[in-house]
Formats: sequence, C-alpha cells, structure tokens
Amino acid sequence: MAAVRSIDELFAADAPKPVAPAVERGSRSGLWLYSLTIFASAFLLFQVQPLIGKLILPWFGGTAGVWSTCMLCFQVLLFGGYAYAHFTTSRLTPRTQALVHGALLIVACAALPILPRDSWKPTGDEEPVSRIVALLGVTVGLPFFVLSATGPLLQGWFSRTHAGRSPYRLYALSNAGSLLALITFPAVFDRLLATRVLANLWSWSFAAFASLCAVCAWTMATQSRLPTAKRDQPALSETNAFPQPLLGTRLLWFALAMVPSVLLLATTNQACLDVASVPFLWVLPLTLYLLSFIICFDNDRWYSRRFVMPAAALALASVCFVLRADAEISVVPQIIAYFITLFLCAMVCHGELARRRPPVEHLTSFYLVLAAGGAAGGIFVGIVSPWLFSNYYELHLGLFACAALMLVVLDTDRKSVLFQGRPRAAWLVMLAAVSAFAVGLIHDAQGQRNNVIAVARDFYGVLRVIRGHAPYDDSTQPIDELWNGRIVHGTEYTATALRRVPTTYYDHDSGIGRVLSEPRSPEPRRVGVIGLGIGTLAAYARPRDHFRFYEINPMVERMAREYFHFLGDCAGQVDVIHGDGRLTLERETPQNFDVLVLDAFSGDAIPVHLLTVEAFAIYLRHLAPDGIIAVHISNRYFELGPVVDAVSHAHGLTYAAVANRASSQGGRMSLWVLVAANPKVLEGERIRKAAFQTNGRRVLWTDDHASLLDVW
Repeated sequence: MAAVRSIDELFAADAPKPVAPAVERGSRSGLWLYSLTIFASAFLLFQVQPLIGKLILPWFGGTAGVWSTCMLCFQVLLFGGYAYAHFTTSRLTPRTQALVHGALLIVACAALPILPRDSWKPTGDEEPVSRIVALLGVTVGLPFFVLSATGPLLQGWFSRTHAGRSPYRLYALSNAGSLLALITFPAVFDRLLATRVLANLWSWSFAAFASLCAVCAWTMATQSRLPTAKRDQPALSETNAFPQPLLGTRLLWFALAMVPSVLLLATTNQACLDVASVPFLWVLPLTLYLLSFIICFDNDRWYSRRFVMPAAALALASVCFVLRADAEISVVPQIIAYFITLFLCAMVCHGELARRRPPVEHLTSFYLVLAAGGAAGGIFVGIVSPWLFSNYYELHLGLFACAALMLVVLDTDRKSVLFQGRPRAAWLVMLAAVSAFAVGLIHDAQGQRNNVIAVARDFYGVLRVIRGHAPYDDSTQPIDELWNGRIVHGTEYTATALRRVPTTYYDHDSGIGRVLSEPRSPEPRRVGVIGLGIGTLAAYARPRDHFRFYEINPMVERMAREYFHFLGDCAGQVDVIHGDGRLTLERETPQNFDVLVLDAFSGDAIPVHLLTVEAFAIYLRHLAPDGIIAVHISNRYFELGPVVDAVSHAHGLTYAAVANRASSQGGRMSLWVLVAANPKVLEGERIRKAAFQTNGRRVLWTDDHASLLDVW
C-alpha cells in the first residue's frame, strides 16, 4: 500500500485548482495503467533511435551525418505525433479517439519487424539524406509516430479520467523512461545482444505496448470523468476559463525548445567528428538533454535561475575558449566542455519552459509547440546548415542564441529583478558580455578560413584545401593540403618537379611504401584502396598497373582532381568507385587484388564496420593468393593494432606491424599493419627490416559488437 500511496501522491502534487465542482479522482489501477503505458512508450521510443541508427550506420560510411539525419527524421516524426495528439484530443470525441488510435495501433503492428531490408543498402549514386529519410520512414516511421503521440495523448486522456490531478508528472515519468532507455542501450543491450536480436525483441515489445495503449483507449472512452452532458465533447475544450496563450508566449516557447535542439545536434556532430560515430557518443548528449527535461519538469524547485544561469554563462565562455584553442587541447577535455555546456544551456531553456507551462487545458498545444521547436532545430542542423554554410557554424550560432535567450527571458519575466531592462547598469554589463562572446565566436569562425584556397561541405563533412609550406631536404617548399575537419588527408608539393613525391603517411619508408616499392614480379599489379584522400598512392603506379580507389564522398574525388595531381599524373590505370568500400566490394565480383589498402582510420572518426571479422571475410574474397592487406592505423586516440591482430588471428592470417618516423621529404609518422595469408610475402627485405610484432593483446570486433572503449 505504501507504493500505491506514493504514486498517488506523486500525481496529486502541483495539481491546478479545479474551476468546476469536485469530481471523482479516478481509480488507482487506472493510474498505474497510464503510468506503465507512458513509461513503456518512452522507453521504446529512445531504444529504437540508437538501435536503428546502428543498423544503418555502416551502410553510409559510418559518418556523423548518419546520426544527424536520423535525429532530424525522429524530431519531425515527434512533431507529427504531437500534432496528431493535439488534433485528436481537441477535435474528436472520446469514442472516436479510441477508435482512431486503436486502428493506428493495428496498422503500426502490421509494419513490424523494424529490420531494414538489404534492398535499402546504397549503391553509391544516391543522395544519402533522402535515402536515410525514406529508409526510416518505411521501416520504423509508423511505430515511431505512434510512440511519439503516446505521451501527450495519454496525458490528455489522464486529465479526462483523473480530474484534479496534474498530468505534468506523467511528462517527467515519460522522460525517466527515455533516460533509462538511453543509459541501458550502450551499457547493457548493445553489449549483450546482437543487433538483429535487439530489433526483433523491440518489435515484440512494441506489440505488448500496443495492447496496453489499446486498454487505455478503451478505459478513456468508457470511464470519462466529465459530467454526462459533456461526455461526448472533445477532451480539452470544455472550459473557456483559461485563455489561449499569446503569440509572443508561443514564440518564446518555440525558441526555448529550438535552441537546445540545435545545441544537441551540433554538439553530437562535434563529438562524432572528433572521435567516432558510435552509439555511446549519440546517447550521452541526448541523455544530458533529456535529463534537463526531467529535472526541470519534475518540480519547479530543481531549476534555480540564480544558480543555473551564471553556471551556463561560465560554460559558454569556456567553450568559446575551447573552440579557439582546439589545436592545443586534447579531444577529451574538449568533449567534456561541450557536453557540460550543452547540459547547462538545456537546463536554462527547459527550466524557463517549465516556469512558463500553461494550465492543462492547453497541455497538448504546449507540447506541440515544443515539438515544433525541436523539429525546427533538427531541420536547421540537418538540412539548412549544410546548404547555407561551407563549414560547421551551427554550434557557434546555437551558443550565441542561448546567450541571447537568457537576456530575453530576464527582460520579459515580470518576477525578474531585471524586468524591462532595469537596472540599466546591470543590463549594460550583460549586453557587453554577450557582445564580447559574439565577437569571440566570429573570430573563431573566421580563423577556420586562414590560408584556405577552397572549401566545400556535404553530408560527409567539410573539406578544405589549405596552402602552406613544408621542408624538402634542406629547403622549404610550398605545399597544398586537403583537410577533412582537422585531419590532414594528403599533402602535395606544388613544384612541378616534386608533384609525384609520395608524402605524409605514404612515403617510401611507410608500411605501404615498403609494400609497393618492394621488388617483386614485373607483372602488372592490381591495387585496391579504400579511402581516396588526394590519391597519393597513385604515385607508386607503374605502367600497366591498375589502381582502384573506393571513396564514399564524391566531393573528395572532385577536390583531388581539381587541386592535386596524383591521379592525373598516374603512370597506370586509375579508377575511382563511389560508395562505401565494404558495401561496394560486397557486391563486386572478385577483384584479385595484389594489395588491398584500408586507409580510413587516420582521422578521429573511426568507421568501425571496416575492421570487423565479417568485413575481412569480404576483403579476403577479393585478395590474390599472395596478396597483402595493408591497414593504416595511425591514430592519436585509439590503439587499433589489437583489433587487426584479433581479426587476423580469427581468419588464420599472418601479420606484421611497420612504423616509421617523419622524414625530410614530407613523410609523417605512421603505423601500418600488413596482413597476408601467405607468410612468405611479408619476408621481403624492405618489409622484414622494419616489421615488428605487437604486444599480443587482441580485441575482436564483429558487426554486432565493436566497442571503441576497448581500444581507447
């Protein structure tokens, strides 16, 4: 009985005073039914997001844009669900609501299971954003839509069957379910169960939820607590005691919902670009975002403007410093600074939303505006920004918008000591601080264009061609470099006599340089390369050699051909195949490569799907009997040697690691692992002199289980 009393008291708290004669409060069994259904819907809603994202991530190159597009699609579906809930509760009678929603639940169950079919795998010619949106719409769109509508819809039904009780605590309960789902997915489900098993388990769980929701609909239609004369009227329109919120109020709701949505996606992009696009880094910022919702909407006392706003202001100042000094700060402190700032900014925005929430008569319209703001943030980051900006400026804009919103809420709140711009001295100080913050953000944005001769942005990231200088023997020579984010993907000396000198991680003393310059058969070689860069490896081509590059980003080839010369000056035949390297090789007939190069791991974002046991099985099908797989694993933050060691051992292959120092002819420090089925091909003089064995630690990655935390 104690548990029953506690949940009964939970929903009695913060209830608005009734404006009509007292009515029956509703049964405790009904209270538990609503609570369980809303909790289950929220749990499933936020379990399916990282689950479906992980399922399709390898299909689109493992880039951060996959999760951003997924979030955009989810936020738009969330808005659709809230709009459906608002329309049905305000326009339809209880019986009609129950019939319509029951039919929708049946259709959603018919769409199960949520496993995407192989026919959705891209071939390399598709525009990725529209492909992902269509894929999600077909596989998980309708179940996600139903789950999105559940929270506001059942809160509206709860207000009808349990008059006098506040439904806003159900919102906090919904967020608690969401938070639990986000925490348990990477920590429990993703580690213990295969992805396809999880998808089937989720589908069965959705069917169970649909049964609970159908019972709620039947209960609402038959046990309405409104007076008999009004029982068949729409649920939330029975009184005019509470006027409609003003347009200015709704616009402020919208802005307070949109800004943290922008910051959520922009911060997630920043983290995934700097480390890797993996569920852990999707879930952590989303968890912080939801945690702010739970704290702020649980009780007004949890959000204190006096303490949270100054903390958020300090966080904004610190992240501005991090943005300007990112080259001198390691990635971990940067990500911590970004995530703390996201949490505090979300606390400010959601706390101010909670202070301005309307009476329950306008509950669904309030949630509808919040969902619209969230969807607008997703559209801005996922669609508008790549079209409008040539670089990642969304984070800068989101940070400034949050600072500006703080001033707006202080100026418009009648309870604020700073209401309507008084006292003037305090406002002058705050305006000066926000202006200085804006100047710092602009300075950082402009600094990203120093020495840049070309810049382009697409779904896969931002590419920049930067002019600089580098040593060559005893002289200094001009160079052009291709940067993806803050990682160099190739360097070329601009002097005509030096244009064919292989540089960076591919010089003659590197692992791949030793393989391709090793005296072997004079017969023409077939060389496959996953990852184009500027095409530096084409410098090793001999007449009649065939080099076949696999590159997922068409813009990389355009940059390589327009601003660099390795492809154009190649002595052999060069093909560039667009599409994810693994998926393309999966479709192709055996290529019989003498050398297959995996060069997609030097950046901070690791496409883990290219280093799994299943991936190597595909590579071996395309390898000649005496062929070599050369894996470039130079990386500042991840030790990938144990992964290659483990997958080599799983397939019974021989491997050797080769490291080299920077050279005076443009070479950089690099680490390569050479893998072969025939041990003799790794016994050539140049390879044998530089080869060494790793420490013997093995970390096996599969398509279902691949954790970067194991190789941090």
